[in-house]
Formats: sequence, structure tokens, C-alpha cells
Amino acid sequence: MFTQTVEYALRAAVYLAGQAPRSCTTDEIATATHVPKAYLSKVLQGLGRAGLVHAKRGIGGGVGLGRDPAEVSILEVVNAVEPIKRIRTCPLGLKTHGVNLCPLHRRLDDALMSIENAFGATTLAEVLADPSPVTPLCEFPTPTAGGSREF
Repeated sequence: MFTQTVEYALRAAVYLAGQAPRSCTTDEIATATHVPKAYLSKVLQGLGRAGLVHAKRGIGGGVGLGRDPAEVSILEVVNAVEPIKRIRTCPLGLKTHGVNLCPLHRRLDDALMSIENAFGATTLAEVLADPSPVTPLCEFPTPTAGGSREF
């Protein structure tokens, strides 16, 4: 349902949220998120235009989240790279329908609205704070030889 660009943007944003306020190199982000570096650059540009990430060149530079993770919604990340397109008028262009959507298109738009609402109500910080035993963007923690867990 979502494009690879959206998936990659969400991976990068979640990773940067987990590293905030530290900046990361594009190599580091690409490796951690399994996003090809060339594609990652495109995604980061979109996130940058939306003010969600900032980049700093030179020594000590890198890419960082532009705001506190608790203030960035999943919807903002999605809309920065490929906005969700709601159905406002009949997709078939039927003049008799106009803005009065048929039952099929109304239900499709209702589903899109539900996605917007869910994504708008979820921040990057909430994703990272989820109590799931599976950590975002990481292999499941495994015990090390010393008995501690690696993440």
C-alpha cells in the first residue's frame, strides 16, 4: 500500500529519532536502515525540505532530526515524501458524482482518512517507546557471551 520511498523515509526518521540529538552520517543511516545510500540521499532531501531533518557538512556534521521526536508525527514523515492523496472528487470524472462520492470511493476515502488520523496521532517517540520486545530497525536482541544483551 505504501511505496518504497515512504518505507525508507520512515526507517530513516525512526533511526534518526533514536539517535537524537546526535547527527549521523548517511553511511551510518544507510547501513542501519538497509536503505541504498543513493536512494537515502533522495529521501533525506525530501525530509529536509519539510524541515524534518537538517544536514551539516564537514567535521562533526551529518544528518539529524530537525525537531524533538515527540513532536514529529508519522504522517509528517509520509507527507514529506509522498503525501497521502485523499479522494475529494469522483476519480472517474463523472459529472453526476462530482464531490458526492459513490459508496466505493467514499469507503476508500474513509480508509485513507483513518490512516491519516492514525499516523497523525503517532509520533516517532511513541514508536520508539513501544513496549514490544522487537526493537525498531534492529535484529532481535541476542545474549552475548557475557550474558548481557546487545541491541
